[in-house]
Amino acid sequence: MIRTIALLGAPIALAGLALPQAAAKSVGPLTYQVVVIAAHPDDELFMAPAIAALVREGNAVTIVHATPGDAGPGVSDLPKGERLAKVRRAEADCAGKALGTAEVVNLGFGDGRLAEHVRDGSLRKALGEAMVRADLVLTWGPDGGYGHADHRLVSALATQIVQARPAAARPRLLYVGIPDGTLPPLPQMADWATSDPALLTETIAYTPADLAAATKAAQCHETQFDAFSRDGMMAMFDGTIWRGKVHFRPAF
Repeated sequence: MIRTIALLGAPIALAGLALPQAAAKSVGPLTYQVVVIAAHPDDELFMAPAIAALVREGNAVTIVHATPGDAGPGVSDLPKGERLAKVRRAEADCAGKALGTAEVVNLGFGDGRLAEHVRDGSLRKALGEAMVRADLVLTWGPDGGYGHADHRLVSALATQIVQARPAAARPRLLYVGIPDGTLPPLPQMADWATSDPALLTETIAYTPADLAAATKAAQCHETQFDAFSRDGMMAMFDGTIWRGKVHFRPAF
């Protein structure tokens, strides 16, 4: 069953989620710290209208990318490496501004090489520092969307960090998901993971204005998607997967 949430008694976009007052680190009336943990610039698009809705409701939202996406490949002719990374960082900043986020942070780890930084603890340390004041963390599910190893790793490490914290300092952790039966009929999305809708008990509702902000954010990622895809992807997700609300399931 999908639940509607209210923080401090007032309904907001965090539909389905209740944050305990004792654990909340408020930065103003009805303002909560939300951290989106992603692997690459453009990962935020899969929950973009939810991010816009959270910002519109007055929450401080930070998007954290573990890598600058320096391995691409995308649709550009840019070679892999620092030049591509620089462009993709700029695209991420552009998308963050379109969504109204408080901050876009890039941790600078190598695209496709995150596993190298798991054993030495450096990636977990960096993610933990990025999440230190969070009331709510949004990230990929264990499936990584379509199995991408970097997506799976940031999800696993975010989970490890949150589960180790005492209850009073533990943020809510939600995994973004796709309800079974809602995938668009596109060959390139045939291998995306879906979830039993009964598990996706949390939603973040959005408005047409939030969807428009998400579409504007998609336009920023020119190295990753052609113009046709940038123009239509948000409307396609809205009409198939989301239908007015982005779906999540609680980690715990």
